[in-house]
Amino acid sequence: MYPDLHAETNPNGSAVVMASTGKRVSWRQLRDGSRRLAQLLAGYGLEPGDHVALFMENHPSFFEVIWGTMRSGLYLTAINRHLGIEEASYIINDCDARVLISTSALELVAKRLPALLPRVEKSLMLDACPPGFDDYEREIGQQPPQPLVEEPLGEYMLYSSGSTGQPKGIIRPLSGRTVDQGQAIAMDFWGRPARVDESAVLLVTSPLYHAAPFSFSYWTQMLGGTVVVQERFDALQMLEMIERYRVTHVVLVPTMFVRLLKLTEGQRARYDISSLRVAVHGAAPCAVEIKQRMIEWWGPIIEEYYGGTEDNGLCYIRSDEWLTHPGSVGPAIFGSVHIVGERGEELPAGEVGTVYFSGSDFEYHKDPQRTEQAYLPDGKSTLGDMGHVDDDGYLYLADRRDYMIISGGVNIYPQEVEDRLILHPAVADVAVFGVPNAEYGEEVKAVVELAADVVASESLEQSLIDYARQHLANYKCPRTIDFDQRLPREPTGKLYKRKLKARYTSGTG
Repeated sequence: MYPDLHAETNPNGSAVVMASTGKRVSWRQLRDGSRRLAQLLAGYGLEPGDHVALFMENHPSFFEVIWGTMRSGLYLTAINRHLGIEEASYIINDCDARVLISTSALELVAKRLPALLPRVEKSLMLDACPPGFDDYEREIGQQPPQPLVEEPLGEYMLYSSGSTGQPKGIIRPLSGRTVDQGQAIAMDFWGRPARVDESAVLLVTSPLYHAAPFSFSYWTQMLGGTVVVQERFDALQMLEMIERYRVTHVVLVPTMFVRLLKLTEGQRARYDISSLRVAVHGAAPCAVEIKQRMIEWWGPIIEEYYGGTEDNGLCYIRSDEWLTHPGSVGPAIFGSVHIVGERGEELPAGEVGTVYFSGSDFEYHKDPQRTEQAYLPDGKSTLGDMGHVDDDGYLYLADRRDYMIISGGVNIYPQEVEDRLILHPAVADVAVFGVPNAEYGEEVKAVVELAADVVASESLEQSLIDYARQHLANYKCPRTIDFDQRLPREPTGKLYKRKLKARYTSGTG
């Protein structure tokens, strides 16, 4: 199903609610707004398979853009709103966007983008109209709220890490379905496992540009449920929102569990959260003790998924299963899991290897080499994680094959940080990796080999951190930097990052 059908049966019902303000978007408003946007994009000459970039905070119009592109057969790339000008322009150019949509809240960065985007033909802004942009509301207001003659189902193309740390778009072919036929994947990945239907009220606590909140929100609306958007996560406010809006479903990351568990008994008891039916978490490893404490508090409604933006497979586990398989991320419910050894052989239960799925296909946009590396000759594909299955087929993750850092559920790619720090004149060599952090799971750590005649000091450490923050989003930057006389490298130049990281992580697990 999709907004048009819900607008017929429940026109004044809420498709979107902004948690802090109570601003609502009805199904009729979502239908008409997305139709107007589809008409506008068609008028610009966009055709099925073309790309639109969305640079937007958690905003009530986010879903209008999703559905306007999905009902036009277009690819939509939602971009991290915290990115700087260099990072955002790279993604917009790489995804071949013909149209950019942004908001005044991001104007400081957004207003500088059009000059760096040679392929973008139209730039639209909500709530303001700086030079280089057209007024979004005025442009769509001139369009009729009528559906296109043909409404092929579009796709989202979100970005993940490249093998060198450069983000890469994950693209799947258009399905060939029409927008009113898109329910199957919503049911496979969300509806059936989490019991989502028209009665569902999903509270989104994370930025919508992330794959999980984007997907789960989109699928919830496809199935007729309401999406309540918390503009930014606050543990106590989240409990208040659950009570106020009678939330049935919430999607979290382990860092949020940690913050929730820090609330006092009085704060926890202040709000009625009995409406909650399912609390789903993923995106980062969760400590067994943290999850046990959440189940003790909220009851057996804590459920976990394991999968990637690639959507090549999905594991899912409910509380009752997890309590008998603690630490597992569940059996596969979409595709099938295979543990593969270094020679390509399938490993038996209990042995750690690379986790592969046999599920749906995907490609890394403009990166055939990385696409090829993700696949085995028989079509199985991997996200690069290591793990094992038990005799019951439940998957347990071990280590990541690469060194991607997951901090508070957000992926951070060390190479990108290293590539920036190495440009500083005081730096001769640098290694970046994740180290344990009690709240966020991991934090960014850098070890620097200084250039000749440069003396290590606390002021230099802070100067390097400030330098990184001038060029990268703050969450990507090192919290601390250590100095080493010489970083351990092979004669070929390859960094012994595992050995270096072990200095900081041994004895913590």
